[in-house]
Amino acid sequence: MGRQYFGTDGIRGLANGRKLTPELAMKVGMATGLSFQRGTHRHRVVIGKDTRRSGYMLETALTAGFTAVGLDVFLLGPMPTPAVAMLTRSLRADLGVMISASHNPFDDNGIKLFRPDGYKLSDDVEMQIEELMNSDLTPRLQQGRGIGRAYRDEEARTRYIEYAKRTLPRNADLSGLRVVLDCANGAAYKVAPTALWELGAELFTIGDEPDGFNINHKVGSTAPQAVAAKVLELRADIGIALDGDADRVIIIDEKGHVVDGDQFMAVIAQSWLARGQLQGGGIVATIMSNLGLERYLTSLGLGLERTPVGDRYVLETMRAKGFNVGGEQSGHIILSDFTTTGDGLVAALQLLSVLKEAGGTVSEICSRFQPVPQLLQNVRYDHGKPLEDKHVLEVVEASRMRLGNSGRLVIRESGTEPVIRVMGEADDEGLVAAVVGEITEAIRQVA
Repeated sequence: MGRQYFGTDGIRGLANGRKLTPELAMKVGMATGLSFQRGTHRHRVVIGKDTRRSGYMLETALTAGFTAVGLDVFLLGPMPTPAVAMLTRSLRADLGVMISASHNPFDDNGIKLFRPDGYKLSDDVEMQIEELMNSDLTPRLQQGRGIGRAYRDEEARTRYIEYAKRTLPRNADLSGLRVVLDCANGAAYKVAPTALWELGAELFTIGDEPDGFNINHKVGSTAPQAVAAKVLELRADIGIALDGDADRVIIIDEKGHVVDGDQFMAVIAQSWLARGQLQGGGIVATIMSNLGLERYLTSLGLGLERTPVGDRYVLETMRAKGFNVGGEQSGHIILSDFTTTGDGLVAALQLLSVLKEAGGTVSEICSRFQPVPQLLQNVRYDHGKPLEDKHVLEVVEASRMRLGNSGRLVIRESGTEPVIRVMGEADDEGLVAAVVGEITEAIRQVA
């Protein structure tokens, strides 16, 4: 049976839409709180959020649910998703919660859950929580002294800032670097500027004035034009763009050009290999990462383990096979020596450290390979299953044969909307355009 509430990354949707309501949030709090009660100690949960107006509503509803079943709640306020994961471990909490819809517009929101060790929940645990949510929990509610209470944790921000800074070598100093930081008017608008300033960077910040409605609006990693323009205006050395919950980062070089997650991972892989710090004999990335990255890693004697799209799949493979560097082209960078999820600030600090040590420009350091021409097109469909259509399958097979061993073809359904994503890459840019165009046209005919 399919899941009713949870998707690929927690629960997400339009705040006060058909699914994500205060009533649902309270049920999540009660059901999850009951699922993670073990032993007789006073159980606790930490709750962080980004800057969406609806975060207040969901935070209050979740708090009601958790306290109703006897958990004490520690409210962190606006805090990056990776900070919630870290603080769940640091505070010995039984559960962590992040209220965020990441890079989505402000009117969406979501609920992400973390285990006591800071990792996201498995599908099986999410299914158990859903079963509880659909049952009558009234007999299991606490009364009297058993009801939990809520606290506002005023020290959480400082804890995370110091933690992020300690991921750098001792006495690390970023002085002399002109940095433009775009906080996306999101969860990191306080912690990220503070960390960079305390490390000595000459800092210029944008996207640091959230009003509840402007998160990700023309700023952040999904709109890198804003930070690119500011880098050129101020003649900065580097631009750093986070997303709404700061688990993703995009880098802008001194010329205003975007450095994607593939180039980022290439830099970290080479740097950590030279230090003897890289584990697993390579890195983990998704099926969307560029073939140029794979060829570059091969030249270093390293491998590339590919996974389905989604940072959770990257992390699962890293843990199962002993890798400590992984991520996505979109900017989710997972460095498991330090974090249990993508952490935009920590990843950016590692790159700044390499930049400071090497002494070159970002455009030089972050151009480790020539990307193979890659084209991604999305096709929206209204009904049926286009990828099971006989004609579509024939066109796809013919396209794979045309590409041969010199390219790749990735066709997948979106996990969040009725869209089929068609990605092709090969050294011959014209061939890529031709095969992607033929496949998308075939899909449109039956969509």
